[in-house]
This record gives sequence, structure tokens and C-alpha cells, in this order.
Amino acid sequence: MKIVITGATGFLGSRLLEKLASNDADAIEVVGLGRTLKSHSIVKASNIIYQLGDLEEPSFAHDAISGAEVVVHAAALSAQMGPLGAFERANVKVTEHVVDACEAHGVKRLIFISSPSVYFQMKDQLNISESDPLPPAVNVYAKTKREAECLVIASDVPHVIIRPRALIGRGDTVILPRIIRAHAAGRLRRMGLEQNRVDLTPVSNVVDAIVLAMRVNGEGLNQIYNISNGRPERLWPLLDRVFSELSLEAVTRRIPIPVAVAVARLMEWHAIWLNGRKEPVLTVYGIGTLTKDFGMDISKAKELLGYEPSQTVADAIDEFLNWYKIESA
Repeated sequence: MKIVITGATGFLGSRLLEKLASNDADAIEVVGLGRTLKSHSIVKASNIIYQLGDLEEPSFAHDAISGAEVVVHAAALSAQMGPLGAFERANVKVTEHVVDACEAHGVKRLIFISSPSVYFQMKDQLNISESDPLPPAVNVYAKTKREAECLVIASDVPHVIIRPRALIGRGDTVILPRIIRAHAAGRLRRMGLEQNRVDLTPVSNVVDAIVLAMRVNGEGLNQIYNISNGRPERLWPLLDRVFSELSLEAVTRRIPIPVAVAVARLMEWHAIWLNGRKEPVLTVYGIGTLTKDFGMDISKAKELLGYEPSQTVADAIDEFLNWYKIESA
């Protein structure tokens, strides 16, 4: 079996390659696609090869996907703000090229990694279901990920769409490192009552869900699945633990949410009109992730995929901290 993974040098992609390298290595050929190789995320195994190129070029997508039975499309431009054209090319046009190649080469399964940002509203949200009506997109990333989902759904390729929430664990260069950098720069403030509960998901559990999606048939195909640990946890105690383990000072300065939102809106206006849409230090979406409840219902994934979270959030944070201390030493 030939499996092609886009975004293979990213956090999720590299951890998926690790899993596939250790399972049935003699029966699986894995091709990892990316723009560049990153030394910290290269997986060395006899059944893994890397092909470097730009999926914005249709010919690269078609050549790389030729002969594949399964394609996992994890490549994306993920940010809270930026030029609309860049997101449309990276998230929509690239998905179109991947879908076209899958259709042309008779790929038996396309697994698309989407985002639960499509659900986001600036309010508390718990027990979010895949069937809930989607609100207007909070940002251009959420907008283009939903457009990409629609391309996959409209295709003739058997598919599974996964919406994993806030991936953490060894190799995380986005979620926790971003918060750590904000704290180190003195930009992080405590906001709200600090009682908000959020989904965090060990990357190992998302990898397990992808492997299950490769095997599912019947009713489980052509579905969208929420993937998390299914047990939202209070965010600020977890962050305080991370800071403590890294010997960082506790965050003590506070800012009222209405003030923070007003400042964020001003920063976003400045970014849009005067700074080339470069993501500002503070965004409304970022404030929402730090202050609002956000939890997804994963019962559909449990029922149809057979998904069960195996790693706890606490263990994933320990895994991250051990890795981060070594990487930042």
C-alpha cells in the first residue's frame, strides 16, 4: 500500500509518519510531501521517502499522488491573520489540486485534516456537534478551511474529514510555544474568571484517529469527525503548570476582557489597513481561545471510527515539556 502525506514535515505529519513507520513497515510505502525538510521532524525508516515540492503546482500533486491508495492531506497555512490570497492558495487551491489528483489516479481514500476553528464564536461553546450550523468564519483561516472541506465533500473520492482541536505533545511548535513566547515577551495577561474549559488534544490521539480513518468503511466513510479527548479542561491551571515547570514567573498582570477586545480590534484594524495584514500580537480570536469555553462532542468518532483517546492531556503536556526543555537548552 502506498500512502501519501502532505505537510509531512509539520507537527502532525511527522508524528503520523512515525506511527506508520512502526506499523506494518514491510506492507506500507509512505511518501511524505513538503516544501522543505526540517531536521527536527525527519523520520528515518526504510519504508519512508520524502518528496519536496510545491503543491500549488498541479503537476507536483499529480506526480506525487500517482499510485497511492490513501492520501492524508495535512498541509495548510495556519495563522489568525494574513493576506487572503496566501490562504486561498495554500488552503483552497492546494486542496483542489490534491482532490483532482486523487480523482485522476483513483485514490481509494482521502483523509482531510480540517479545523474546529470553523465552529468558533466569541462565546462559551461546549458539546459542539459536527451537525451544528456553522457561524460566519471568525478569520480567513477558518473561511478557507471550510471552503477546502466543501471541495473534498463535492469530490468523487471516498473521504474522511477530521477536525482535531489544539494539538499538543512532543514536537509542538505552535500551541504551547506560542503562549510561552508571549509570556516571555511580557505580553500575556490573565483575563476573565479563569474558569473556562477547553479541549486540548494529544497529537498521538489524532494520529490514532487518522489510522482508524484509513481503515473505516461503510457508514463511517464520507463523514466529518470531531477529534479531541472529549473532556474539556480548565485552561489557566494547565498554563500555570507549564510556566512553573519551565521556571518562568507566574503571570500576575490582568486586563479586563472588554478592554482586551477593544485593543485587539484596534490592532487588527492596523494590521489590515497599515501593516500588510501581518498578524498582530493580540487578536479577538486569541482572546476567545484564552477566555471562553470550547469543547466538542466526539461521540460520532467513537461510534463510527472506533476512536478512543489513549493519551491524557497531562501526559501529553509532560511529553511536550521534556522535549521542549531539550530543544530550547
